[in-house]
Amino acid sequence: MALLCPECKLFSSCLHIPNASDKLIGSTLHLLEVILLKTGFGFLIRILHWCTHQAMDNALETMELTAAQGHIMAYLAHAAYPPCPRDVEAEFHLTHPTVSGLLSRLEQKGFIELRTDPEDRRCKRIYVLEKGVRCHELMHKTIGENEQRMLLGFTPEEQELFSDFLQRAIRNMGGDPTPRKCKEDKNQ
Repeated sequence: MALLCPECKLFSSCLHIPNASDKLIGSTLHLLEVILLKTGFGFLIRILHWCTHQAMDNALETMELTAAQGHIMAYLAHAAYPPCPRDVEAEFHLTHPTVSGLLSRLEQKGFIELRTDPEDRRCKRIYVLEKGVRCHELMHKTIGENEQRMLLGFTPEEQELFSDFLQRAIRNMGGDPTPRKCKEDKNQ
């Protein structure tokens, strides 16, 4: 669990200079954080992201998974066809040794199984096992709970406005707010 700012109890201690003994520096940083909170949308979005990330980390911890392993499991669960490790490397911009290590640990823990592709013996395909399906269900449930908590007290009109504002901000920053298609969507 992250430590919070001793002055306001809002901000993670990682926003402060580690082991800062100078009260002036600590107070100045606190003041900057408060100013950012009042004026910086990016900072507010960062706090919101941190809150949702913590909830997912806590859920994944119950299955002894790291956040990186959780992201891989979500990708695998949504793949239309069992991907190969190179697909994971390309999707996440990771090196071959990193992906090999992640997949090896997921396989050891019983979330996935690597099998030789019958059409190309040089390629291994990644299959999600029952434990991996339970992981995906837990992640999906946690995302739903996060969204409910996030929108608590919002009217339907405010929820729609909030969504519109977020999508516009994402487009303004050059992103695409359109969700990726998952295999369930592709089958329809």
